[in-house]
Amino acid sequence: MVKLESLKKSNQFRLALKEKKFHTDYFSIFAAKNFIKPKHKANLLISFIIKKKIGNAVKRNKIRRKLKAIVQKLLKKKGAINKDYTYIVFGKSNAYTQKQDVLLQLMEKSFSKFKK
Repeated sequence: MVKLESLKKSNQFRLALKEKKFHTDYFSIFAAKNFIKPKHKANLLISFIIKKKIGNAVKRNKIRRKLKAIVQKLLKKKGAINKDYTYIVFGKSNAYTQKQDVLLQLMEKSFSKFKK
């Protein structure tokens, strides 16, 4: 089973933010080739960030949970997410009200941009 592993240090975030980008109305994804090794080879390096400006903790956590659940679903599909990349997902306030099915399709399309 693939586990999600988060980035810990600010220099890791800086390196990942300099590489490839993909933006939608509901989230932004930044990706960089793996510059650190995950603890286990099967793990995916991904961090979810929601700014405080978006709302209170309940709203921010709901967005984070929604995006994490979508990534877990995509990991079950073979080849939907390239594990050779480190990802940072910035959630936006529109994701709070949007249905998960719509977000799933958008996220699948955006992760396919990083397969090259």
